[in-house]
Amino acid sequence: MNDSQLISLMNRSPHEGRRAFFEEFVGYVYAVTANKLRALASREDIEECVSDIFAELYRCIDRGLSGGDSDLKALVTVVAKRKAIDYFRRLSSPSFQDTFSIDDDCYADYASRDNVQAQTENKERNSILYQRIKELGDPDSSIIIQQFFYGRTARQIAAALEMSEAAVQKRSSRARTKLKKLLIMSGIEEGSI
Repeated sequence: MNDSQLISLMNRSPHEGRRAFFEEFVGYVYAVTANKLRALASREDIEECVSDIFAELYRCIDRGLSGGDSDLKALVTVVAKRKAIDYFRRLSSPSFQDTFSIDDDCYADYASRDNVQAQTENKERNSILYQRIKELGDPDSSIIIQQFFYGRTARQIAAALEMSEAAVQKRSSRARTKLKKLLIMSGIEEGSI
């Protein structure tokens, strides 16, 4: 069936015209879509894309085609390639990889992780904490950073700073007491760190 016959059939009987149009071009649309998406899409993704392509094609056809100036294969090619490229972009985007059902158990963790206000508050609190640790001066700030941020033991810190283990423990205790006072003066509550 040529283009003018298909268009004529669609004008006379839209249902039968769409069925004939689908049968005429489904193999071609599937081939174009599979070619674009085969690297990262499942079969279901490809079939969904093919369905969306035909929905878009039917909308184009409903807007009106005349028999003489329409090249249906060109229209099908353009719509299929564009829609397949859109699907490819969506499937390859990082945000698509993070999609999940709200019924999933990880939704609450993701929602809290994505909470911008909480992230901003944590960032501000960490900045103040780091500034106050630096105010302790060396070697106290080095001891606190190594102990609490890097998880090093008093023995490891003593070896790195060329101090005795007892001196590191004593300085750590004093530095924590001083840091606590600095943080309270900065408005950070004890339980929020």
